[in-house]
Amino acid sequence: MTYTVENKTLADLLEIAFSRYSDRPAFSALGQTLSFSDIEEKSRSLAYWLQNESGLETGDRVAIQLPNIAQYPIVVYAILRAGMVVVNTNPMYTDREIKHQLTDSGTKAIFIFQPVLPVFNKVKDQTSIERVIEVGATDLLTGHTELSIEGNQSFTDLVGIYADKSLSKRSPISETIVLQYTGGTTGVSKGAELTNLNLVTHAEQVIDRFSNTCKPGHEIFIAPLPLYHVYAFSVNLIVFALQGNLSVLIPDPRDLDAFVKAIKPYKFTTFSGINTLLVGLSNHSGFRSLDFSNLKLTISGGATLTTSAAEQWYKLTGCTVSEGYGLSETSAALCLNVPGQEEIGTVGLPLKDTIIDIRSEAGESLPDGQEGEVVAKAPQVMKGYWNRPEETQKVMTEDGFFRTGDIGKRMPSGTIKIVDRLKDLIIVSGFNVYPNEVEDVLTQHPGIVEAAVVSEPDERAGEKVCAYITAAQELNEEAIIEHCREHLTSYKIPKKLVVMDELPKSTVGKILRRELRTGM
Repeated sequence: MTYTVENKTLADLLEIAFSRYSDRPAFSALGQTLSFSDIEEKSRSLAYWLQNESGLETGDRVAIQLPNIAQYPIVVYAILRAGMVVVNTNPMYTDREIKHQLTDSGTKAIFIFQPVLPVFNKVKDQTSIERVIEVGATDLLTGHTELSIEGNQSFTDLVGIYADKSLSKRSPISETIVLQYTGGTTGVSKGAELTNLNLVTHAEQVIDRFSNTCKPGHEIFIAPLPLYHVYAFSVNLIVFALQGNLSVLIPDPRDLDAFVKAIKPYKFTTFSGINTLLVGLSNHSGFRSLDFSNLKLTISGGATLTTSAAEQWYKLTGCTVSEGYGLSETSAALCLNVPGQEEIGTVGLPLKDTIIDIRSEAGESLPDGQEGEVVAKAPQVMKGYWNRPEETQKVMTEDGFFRTGDIGKRMPSGTIKIVDRLKDLIIVSGFNVYPNEVEDVLTQHPGIVEAAVVSEPDERAGEKVCAYITAAQELNEEAIIEHCREHLTSYKIPKKLVVMDELPKSTVGKILRRELRTGM
């Protein structure tokens, strides 16, 4: 499927897909399945309200604070079709976090999940929000949204009354259509401006990489990762929607029993996850009993895929794992393994029209095999950070490359291996220790389920390596250290080992090293 990105907006391409695959199932959630025709009708009605009845204007920012339910894609497509800007927002945010994102973006309206209204209401008056649209979990099943606050709007009212109306012209291809906020792991959370061109090009690149694996209109994709995250947003709401494939949305992937029950009726063909989720599912008895005979593609991203997780998944499902790499600033992916031809331990080859360079601290290009900062020049790289020109300048080189802040190297095959985050680097007596490498070795021990490696101050060496692990059985510390000695040079071996019931994780499932560094 080839797109002419020069004259088609993302909304244009989505409307083509809605028409082409009108009778095909588009999204399933909470036991309900909506066709592409259903999605088109409901999003059209909502888009008309946004354009003509809401008091908003083209280019205004509209926030979405919802879990993975079928209302999410309807709202996203409505905002895009109305010519406004999507602001993806984590429903688990605290009042401080939501206030920052809404005020920083200047958001005018918000589609909000009713259970999180109390948090939002604490800071509403400190934002520029003019319209609040309440969304309930079972709205689409009952056809009714019971408003909790007078003056707010009802989601179900807005998706049912304007479906026969025509929409006005939308923003051009160069315009920003999504503000994708960074996780804030390296400072204040910033809004990456993603344009029509960024997202349409990215979709074309990913479809090209999956062209020999995925067939338009025939795939069933299990989508447990939150749609507010750039990974699932790009893959499920854009790439697989444009191809007319079904996404089965999982509202709470941490509830593995409910997860397994939700996907059991489907002959799923594609699956996405991150390392911690793949490990958790592989060790879940209910998941292990499912039928994997149709599964042909598993994508991993968002965090480093360990060798043990990839091997465990393949042994259980018979499906290899295609690890990819990207950031909020790059519309999701820069690199992605070719399905079935994966080089485990790498993030694969750069996508089409994507140039990856490895550079020294002085900004010089490094030869293959040498470690340096990963920089990228590609059409999916953001326009810049919203209202932060100085921050944008910091991450862009003079010759137009985006600085990722990640350490990597190019392998002999041309694939890219991500070594670690620059900020997570541990320096022991002047030697570099990359947590990802130590974590990968630790999780190859049969008794260790998950591992996180961080630094602590050390009077003699400057820093020391500290490992936090979860275990499947009672462990002997000396046996673990001996396992590390077999695979790691001496300065990389953990000097401190802590067994925990659970490692701290973000809502996406990433292990939060920073919380371990600060002593929880």
